[in-house]
Amino acid sequence: MRERRRVEETIRAMRRAGACRLQVISDFDMTLSRFAHNGRRVPTTHNILDNRLLINEECTKKMKELLNTYYPIEIDASRSAKEKLPFMVEWWTKVHELLIEQRIRKDMLAQAVKESRTMLRDGYKVFFDGLHESQVPLLIFSAGVGDVLEEVIRQNGVFHSNVHVISNYMDFDHAGVLRAFKGQLIHTFNKREGAVTQAAGLAQLHGRPNVLLLGDSLGDLTMADGVSDPHHVLTVGFLNDQVEERKELYMNAFDIVLVRDETMDVPNAILRNITSSGRLEVKA
Repeated sequence: MRERRRVEETIRAMRRAGACRLQVISDFDMTLSRFAHNGRRVPTTHNILDNRLLINEECTKKMKELLNTYYPIEIDASRSAKEKLPFMVEWWTKVHELLIEQRIRKDMLAQAVKESRTMLRDGYKVFFDGLHESQVPLLIFSAGVGDVLEEVIRQNGVFHSNVHVISNYMDFDHAGVLRAFKGQLIHTFNKREGAVTQAAGLAQLHGRPNVLLLGDSLGDLTMADGVSDPHHVLTVGFLNDQVEERKELYMNAFDIVLVRDETMDVPNAILRNITSSGRLEVKA
């Protein structure tokens, strides 16, 4: 924490206002889902589609080439978000075109998720169940694939009624075959546009000016821009990769930075403090 006192004061103010004034806004891939497990990268929602049930070997190869080309740009600490933006549009447009060519079947998505190594962060059940019990809305903004994301949450038994997802959704034809992606492309650095457009349409978010925001990218910081008249916003950043190169940037941008932390322990502790009368404990 760069400003520990400010963090503690913000949590106290949010606790005084109570759960009824709170909403949680979060990224999904590498934020709610793990970055790695036992030294191996955990698949993102796009990576889950790399399954022979859904795509062929040639498509896998091309998607990996795109990852190797564009991911280093996404996490390049020397480039601004503005510089990265056209590359992100190129990357995900090309990926979506490849997936459409594969004529993916909707009825195979659940099996692909089941066979994948995807994992939510340790403590995810406490996180999702606690928000549901406290009637706190969870708004998930994701540059991933919404259909896959929802299936991951569903298979983990935590897709509660307070969860709202804004992501890239597949458009299937009458036979259940992928033919396009719906709406505007959502990528890491244009979430502000989606936040402003979508948040206004969700009645459950009205009257909730306090925000706990979770993300793993600097682009995620704009996800709260759609909140009407925000009072208190606390941001938590998961720094998963290239730690030394990006640590200072993250420390200057997020209120709390979690370095290679594969758990939901800190968000859960914050939420416990806000939604109960327990003593404030934010460990350094």
